[in-house]
Amino acid sequence: MFLTKRFYITGLVVIALFVSGYLVPALFIAGKIVMALLILTAVTDYILLWHYKKGADAERYCAPRFSNGDNNDVRLIIENRYPFPVDIDIIDEIPVEFQRRDILFKVKMKTGGRETVHYKLRPVKRGVYNFGNILLYVTTPVGLVSRRIKCAEPMDIAVYPSYIMLHQYEIMAIHNNLTELGIKKIRRIGHNTEFEYIKEYIKGDDYRTINWKASARRHYPMVNIYQDERSQQIYNIIDKGRIMQNAFRGMTLLDYAINASLVLSFVAIRKEDKAGLATFAEKFETFIPAGKQTGQMQQILESLYRQQTTFGESDYSSLYVHINKYINKRSLLIIYTNFDTIIGMERQIEYLRQLARRHVVLVVFFEDTEMKAFAAKQPTSIEGYYQQVITDKFIFEKHHVIVKLKQHGIYSLLTEPDKLSINVINKYLEMKARGVI
Repeated sequence: MFLTKRFYITGLVVIALFVSGYLVPALFIAGKIVMALLILTAVTDYILLWHYKKGADAERYCAPRFSNGDNNDVRLIIENRYPFPVDIDIIDEIPVEFQRRDILFKVKMKTGGRETVHYKLRPVKRGVYNFGNILLYVTTPVGLVSRRIKCAEPMDIAVYPSYIMLHQYEIMAIHNNLTELGIKKIRRIGHNTEFEYIKEYIKGDDYRTINWKASARRHYPMVNIYQDERSQQIYNIIDKGRIMQNAFRGMTLLDYAINASLVLSFVAIRKEDKAGLATFAEKFETFIPAGKQTGQMQQILESLYRQQTTFGESDYSSLYVHINKYINKRSLLIIYTNFDTIIGMERQIEYLRQLARRHVVLVVFFEDTEMKAFAAKQPTSIEGYYQQVITDKFIFEKHHVIVKLKQHGIYSLLTEPDKLSINVINKYLEMKARGVI
């Protein structure tokens, strides 16, 4: 049982009447009457609330797993089983990882009424999150006593890499509205085709595709039919070293890379390419061969769910050795990392250059948006000018990395973390359209 604010306010009134009774005796009698009424009403309130074993109930409904970095819907359904109206304060015991103190809702419910409460949660870290009970604090219209009712069993929710964007992409693709997600329409340049079959020539066929040998055997013009080259191997390679621990809007760069890898794998498979995955840090760790068979996306999703950042230095020599060992066919290697300086990039450039000899290498690294915003401000002091010069130097180094990579035949993408998924999809589509892969 909990005494409400209304009870304490009424109690203060009783005390005030008793104190005033020393000056005006009639107020002392009034105080006794009010106190008696307060106690009687509170007891009646208590009996009404506790007479019904389950006077109110609540259930929590949400997806069996949450999407990292996205807003996930949670729905609470509250039911009043008392034969009279009640006021209910609802507290949902959300996982401590969210660090929110605003999941408190107040509803007024009629007899036998049902109410639905909606709210959203945005996780920024993968893993298992623990929900507690739903706590209902029920009061009658009198409101002197509150009863706490525990509802809904505690539950665990697994937070997976962002799969909500997969659904958005799929829906937009069906309705041909991908531009709403920021995905550009890119015109195919040139021809990048592979042989499919031979058929008889009909009017309108490209005479350049005539198969003269087949035509001679059949004594009738035959043409080769080609299709856009498919089944190219696309590998998302994620650097899990300490440089990927930097955070943006609460999420680490690793989690942004994981979300982008998941979405790009989905897009690649829809484009009839094969998607694979590799991760590395101090050593080469995860490897999923490129494929597009049923279950490939689920395998990639489960593997990405388990990835964690390490505090060590990433070993690009190990990456180079294992890529050469496991990937024999020319592939597009999309390496998610974060080069802050030219020196950091130059330590790894030889391994990247060797990979670029056999494969198409795209290095994806991140733009520091806070530093960029600071550089755009007008300094107001000598110290501010010094800070801006240093900031401009770091920004310049990022762009210098792009130039250096290009000199070695390595493609690059510098992007803001929250735009990574869209930008890497656009880059993949652009490279595919231009016949780079």
